[in-house]
Amino acid sequence: MQEKQHIASAFDRDLESIQALILKMGGLVEAAIIDGAQSLADRDIENAERVRRGDKAIDALEEQLNEEAARVIAIRAPVSRDLRVILSVLRLAASLERIGDYAKNMAKRTSVLAELSPIEGSDAALKRMAREVQNMLKDTLDAFVNRDATLAHEVLLRDQDVDQMYNALFREFLTHMMEDPRAITACMHLHFIAKNIERMGDLVTNMAEQVIYLITGQMPDEDRPKGDNTSYVASPE
Repeated sequence: MQEKQHIASAFDRDLESIQALILKMGGLVEAAIIDGAQSLADRDIENAERVRRGDKAIDALEEQLNEEAARVIAIRAPVSRDLRVILSVLRLAASLERIGDYAKNMAKRTSVLAELSPIEGSDAALKRMAREVQNMLKDTLDAFVNRDATLAHEVLLRDQDVDQMYNALFREFLTHMMEDPRAITACMHLHFIAKNIERMGDLVTNMAEQVIYLITGQMPDEDRPKGDNTSYVASPE
């Protein structure tokens, strides 16, 4: 009996360690989103470079999570709910890594935009959009920690707000480009940034769905609301 209790407590510690890593990774990604948007608003090339360098730490944490999860699966052979926790964490980590990449790509464009004339209102709008995605991510991580399916469902609904912000920005950029051809280059870069933030929102929504699956054992079956599917040119990595 004591041996079984020891094994169970050791496995619980393994799960706690894995979940602690995902929260650490999530914190870094939250910071990357906000710092990337702030560096753009300030045209702060040094801060943008810090965001780009910081992506290596996010990638390293994902690798560490993958290795730790593989070790736990091999040694503990978890089943049912315990296995679901580990698989969910791996999916969360993959989404966080991709969000980090989008934040890095946002920071990359800061140096280019610093040399171009600003587009009125765009920086504040992009910052609001990034802040909303960061708040969605924070709530998703809170829902994961507290096993709060209701909060995760609320995140799903808020993705529509991000889509609407993106669509509004897309129309504004088109207007600027039609009215002043000199604004085309800046608007194209800003549009790529807006699209990247919208994609971050989609990834956070996927994470919220994964949290619901972790808690309930089922993926949400309702179609989540989406904004207009505005056409766009794919952003180069």
